[in-house]
Amino acid sequence: MLKQTVAVCALLGAAGVAGMTAPVQAEELVVSNWDGYMAPDAIEAFNEATGNDAELVLHATNEEIMGKLIASKGRGYDVVFVSSPFAEVLHNLGLAEELDHDKIPNLDNLYAQAQELKHDPGNTFSVPYAWGTTGLCYRSDLLEEEPTSWMALLDPSDEVTGKTTMLATDRWLLAAGLLAKGYSVNETDPEKLQEVRDLLIEAKKTLLAYDDTTFYAKLVSGEAELVQAWDGWCNYGIAENADIKYVVPEEGSDLWVDTMVILKNAENKEAAYEFVNFMLDPENHGWAAENILYKVPNEPAMASLSEEMLETYPNMAMSPDALMQYEQLRDVGEDQRTYSRIVSEIKAAN
Repeated sequence: MLKQTVAVCALLGAAGVAGMTAPVQAEELVVSNWDGYMAPDAIEAFNEATGNDAELVLHATNEEIMGKLIASKGRGYDVVFVSSPFAEVLHNLGLAEELDHDKIPNLDNLYAQAQELKHDPGNTFSVPYAWGTTGLCYRSDLLEEEPTSWMALLDPSDEVTGKTTMLATDRWLLAAGLLAKGYSVNETDPEKLQEVRDLLIEAKKTLLAYDDTTFYAKLVSGEAELVQAWDGWCNYGIAENADIKYVVPEEGSDLWVDTMVILKNAENKEAAYEFVNFMLDPENHGWAAENILYKVPNEPAMASLSEEMLETYPNMAMSPDALMQYEQLRDVGEDQRTYSRIVSEIKAAN
């Protein structure tokens, strides 16, 4: 999933990060993450607290960093942030480190539900960093009624036609059609995928755009009135216009999970473990929830959020049990090629 810093983050600034107190021998460390997905001073604070020499490099998409990792067999990076289906791929390719939990004591801060995620029960090769749902984000002051179904987006009324956007990324674009049809978000049956393809080709005729990054801004300006959105990014719109609302359609959502993965070929594993443990500190992890407006699976970090914030962004208050009712996106193996082909056909259709 693509992430970016939002204006609200800049306004709030870094909340500061909590450090560890026992410096160890300096080790170079390469961390790859999306832009704005952790505190601006997190790397500096980590280095200061631990005596390590960490460097942050940015990737724009899961696909971008995966291409580099697969080509290099995981060399050149120590810790990467990727969404859970991609963490699963790294594990299946033998590129993810089998985690030694004794070196990550802050795993105890995770909700019990976050320790039993379907893609990695027991957090054996990945550590969840943020999680949430994908649903409908809309202008409540411009629509005549609240959307309750994915079909409000895929077969919109005349009023909304030309004022909707969908996510461009393969898994989430297909998920909207799969959920609307009542199918698994990991469906591989060819006939069902063909139905979804046809549905999404028809939906394309009504769209303003495919948009992974600026859809909330289109809502704020009024150019769009109804969009498919990750819950955290809908919050960016809510921060600028209180008439923007978020809803999970009645057919449901996927459960998306962004994770931290230590590479098996990491050159500095001890420092990598220290970094993951550092990010799971409640204060450091709480920064992410408070500033990037995504839920984090860290119980004391979420408990630190104010009531005012939870009232302003109601999806932030969704409980772990509520999240777990949705199906997690999984690695679909060789069927990913089918997914990519279908998405290409949808986007090329007139």
